[in-house]
Amino acid sequence: MPSELITNIAELTTMDDEDRQLHDAAVVVEDGLIAWIGAAAEAPDADRRTDVAGRAALPGWVDSHSHLVFAGDRSAEFEARMSGAPYQAGGIQTTVTATRAASDDELRANLRRHISEAQHQGTTWLETKTGYGLDVDSELRSARIAEAELDDVTFLGAHLVPQGADADEYTRLVAGPMLDAVAPHVNWIDVFCERGAFDAEQSAHVLEAGLRHGLGLRVHGNQLGEGPGVALAVEYSAASVDHCNYLSAEDIRLLAESRSASDGGASAGTVATLLPACDLSTRQPFGPARELLDAGVTVALAANCNPGSSYTTSMPFVVATAVLQMRMTIREALWAATRGGAKALRRDRGTADSPAIGSLQPGARADIQVLDAPSAAHLAYRPGVPLTWDVWRGGHRIVGPAPVLR
Repeated sequence: MPSELITNIAELTTMDDEDRQLHDAAVVVEDGLIAWIGAAAEAPDADRRTDVAGRAALPGWVDSHSHLVFAGDRSAEFEARMSGAPYQAGGIQTTVTATRAASDDELRANLRRHISEAQHQGTTWLETKTGYGLDVDSELRSARIAEAELDDVTFLGAHLVPQGADADEYTRLVAGPMLDAVAPHVNWIDVFCERGAFDAEQSAHVLEAGLRHGLGLRVHGNQLGEGPGVALAVEYSAASVDHCNYLSAEDIRLLAESRSASDGGASAGTVATLLPACDLSTRQPFGPARELLDAGVTVALAANCNPGSSYTTSMPFVVATAVLQMRMTIREALWAATRGGAKALRRDRGTADSPAIGSLQPGARADIQVLDAPSAAHLAYRPGVPLTWDVWRGGHRIVGPAPVLR
């Protein structure tokens, strides 16, 4: 792959260990990795050159929470909710019915459409979950389809107890035959530890089964009310607990201490992943971002794209909402949507086989987005305006400048 110099960057936000913001900067990409970063006037030569003409650049978004293998439409449910109906997790069953009835080609085409949407808004890394099959064959199919398209796939057979099923019997199915079938195709296991879904004992059973299969752990928790999700996630050293709308002081303390207990605080501990687009759509209170950050908790932001409670692939929308509604600073929101997401997936530290994502520093994967704006502050300053101008993923340019209309 030819080396490439990306230069004349007005503002370069690195999200590296020093969390630098450089001006009049440049980046050199080689073999899919960041090879050099610094002042444009000092940049080395490269095979190719891209002049971004005074625009801002930052790492591509790391969207660490989505549900993209599905079929069907739940706009009627959304409309009812906007008219005052309460959000209930049971609406998932509607999507399960549609997903089971869809063909592989239909599921694959829908998944690819949403991946393309996300990439055209600067997302360069996507996690997605199963969870709309809820039987062995359907969950296995979802995992295989996701595995072929994405790098991080999570098994979420424990999304909801299917209609008519006994909760304990279904938990044993998830932790037994279903997990046995799906495990070779996924990186993670997740459980919806929430009223109306799985209680603490059932959730622990699922997580322990995941550990036996060598999978990383994630938890959906504390979305609809205070509950055991956060404590369970911390107890099992889960990489993240996601939603976190209703947190007690004890929950926040546990999350903060999980970080300090990890390598003397050098690691993220259990990351609190906040999903503000979902909070808007379900009219739940936003997760307490300010309190979490002030307590020293590692926070990530994600889109939670799904057909029922957060049908958006737009990480710029998520970032703008976090700044405008959740009292996060622009830098905090940018970090949470890049390096924070990488930490939630435990991919912020590179290995020989898997370069770091979520930051721009030598040796990291060359996932770069350029905004049609002089600074990243414009993401919140001009909410809703499509600012993505250029995107590189693993050193490959996947989105280029739109033609100028005259």
